[in-house]
Amino acid sequence: MFVPDVFGQALNGLSYGMLLFLLSVGLTLIFGMLDVVNLAHGSFYMLGAYAGLTTIAVTGNFWLALVVAPAAVGLVGALVERLALRPLYTRSPLDQVLLTFGFIYLFEDVVKWLWGGRIRSIPPPDVLNTSVPVLGSVIPAYRLFVIAFGLVVAGLLWLLIERTRLGSIIRAGVYDAEMAGGMGIDIPRVFTSVFAFGAALGGLSGVIAGPIQSASPSMGAGILIPALIVVVVGGLGSLKGSFVGSLVIGQAETFGKAWLPGASMLMIYVVMAVIVLLRPQGLFGRPLR
Repeated sequence: MFVPDVFGQALNGLSYGMLLFLLSVGLTLIFGMLDVVNLAHGSFYMLGAYAGLTTIAVTGNFWLALVVAPAAVGLVGALVERLALRPLYTRSPLDQVLLTFGFIYLFEDVVKWLWGGRIRSIPPPDVLNTSVPVLGSVIPAYRLFVIAFGLVVAGLLWLLIERTRLGSIIRAGVYDAEMAGGMGIDIPRVFTSVFAFGAALGGLSGVIAGPIQSASPSMGAGILIPALIVVVVGGLGSLKGSFVGSLVIGQAETFGKAWLPGASMLMIYVVMAVIVLLRPQGLFGRPLR
């Protein structure tokens, strides 16, 4: 009985880790390239869930929601960067923190105004609304889909960032935006694109998370702390760091909830503290100067 339980919890932790990865990879790129402390990133996750909920209600198609919701949230992200954040790039980081913190409440109120304050469930597609026996554990098919989907997205992001010209521009901006601008790269446009891309990934994770965690106005604030911890653990600007950090934090929180329900959040803080003590820059971040 014990081994199947461990295996089942490990799969649950892996699916949760994939959700954290989809959210945190956009956050770490924004942190690493724009040097923006975007506390409103969890709000993009929330907006994605509600945009997906609306798309499914209108069309009855979950797969279409995976396209429409990230596109809509990416557009919101582009507007936020262009109209609100760009004027603050030359000012104190505290101004960015206060502005993005304010956006958390703004987006929550917008969601309550448009959709109401009650929790809403997002149904999984019919083909995944079942359970599958795996090595003695009964696993919801949708969680297995989340794991596979996260791995596919991770692979595609790696190809984009490591094997394309656009990825080279993004990596150049992450490591030295001033030098990249001196080489003729339109940094403001790249900044807007990266911010919108990160927001779209946050929206995508919200749609994916909907059938597991449901949609509520507080879901963005609730997921923000684990996502920030993933960024710290993995290292700013590192795709590999976001992936590994998400898996580590996903397992720590899942097993913490299963074995130490009263101290589940303590587990991820302990993991973060140990890693930061050993590697202040995170697992795959650049060494601190």
